[in-house]
Amino acid sequence: MQLKRGDTVKVISGKDKGKESRIAQVYPKTNQIIVEGVATAKRHTKPRGQTMQGGIVDKDMPIDASNVMIVCPNDGPTRIGHKTDADGHKRRVCAKCGGDL
Repeated sequence: MQLKRGDTVKVISGKDKGKESRIAQVYPKTNQIIVEGVATAKRHTKPRGQTMQGGIVDKDMPIDASNVMIVCPNDGPTRIGHKTDADGHKRRVCAKCGGDL
């Protein structure tokens, strides 16, 4: 999986198509991610103990990583390319302009 927590992505399919937000959580084994404010569901929670209050809470649900594209600051939504720098470290680059992501 080429996406990381904190990346800005744009949703390209599904009910939230067109929204841009940051990745909150990544699940590489299932190829899913949680994007802030995307695919929210209402969850009914039970009060736990004296201080916790119950009620209906909006919770972000995981979506498949193939339903989003990373956003380059210069070009907008793009694919991810890879380059190796002089030190031998692999870097993620924008497929359109070649800038770092």
